[in-house]
Amino acid sequence: MKRTNLVLDERLLEEALRLAGEKTYSRTVERALEEFVRRIKARQILDLQGSGSWTGDLAEMRGDSPRRRSRRRRA
Repeated sequence: MKRTNLVLDERLLEEALRLAGEKTYSRTVERALEEFVRRIKARQILDLQGSGSWTGDLAEMRGDSPRRRSRRRRA
């Protein structure tokens, strides 16, 4: 853990605390940082789409079988 002092917008911090349902400011800020990092990483993955950095058939690699459509009988 890293201990630090931050100057934050009090209204924003209070709203984040309320919306997140956390009990402490520290946990609220930590949760916000986790979410920020998750979103940036997800965006980086999407940026690779079509870049040629990866080639292959994901369904084949996972061993997926084609989905079968079930026919429902209409009464």
